[in-house]
Amino acid sequence: MPLPWLRLLDAVIGVTDLVRSRRIRALSRAVSREAGAEISPDSRRWRKAPFDREAALLELERQRLEAERVRADRALALALLRQTGDREIGRLRLVAGVAVSGWVGTLWFAARIHEYAGSSGIGARVALGAGWTLLLAAIVLSFAGQAQIAREVQQAAVDRSGNAPGTVSSGQAGAVALWLLVAGLALASLAVLIA
Repeated sequence: MPLPWLRLLDAVIGVTDLVRSRRIRALSRAVSREAGAEISPDSRRWRKAPFDREAALLELERQRLEAERVRADRALALALLRQTGDREIGRLRLVAGVAVSGWVGTLWFAARIHEYAGSSGIGARVALGAGWTLLLAAIVLSFAGQAQIAREVQQAAVDRSGNAPGTVSSGQAGAVALWLLVAGLALASLAVLIA
């Protein structure tokens, strides 16, 4: 029967490792006892210094991460503000486009009103003139609202105070432009019906 040489060799290595680890533990305890007696309060502070440095580094890292989080939050708020501003500007451009189309479209009716109504169509002419005035006012207020939104978005982007940007609004100009458009188209339609 052959001897299991590998198992025997493994057992010898295991026993030597066990003896060696016990000796290392005993030596480390003896060294730490001797070192503890020799350590003065000043040297204990010196040993504590790396921990203080690490704590300071951790605090700096925490502050840096907090600053990055605040910057990312501000960038997100600014991106949302720009998207809101773009949507509002798109709405005002639509109002201006419809007002221009309505005004140009009623030019064709102006010739027809003059043709069909003659001198007796003063009411139709007044209604058409008032409609044109309201449509032109809607165009002007739409452009004013677009300019105000662009100004607010630009101011929020340049603002370095660290505050989160607020909201954008076209103000009264944007709100009134839509109603002037509706009233102007209504008066232009009324002029066509009167004629």
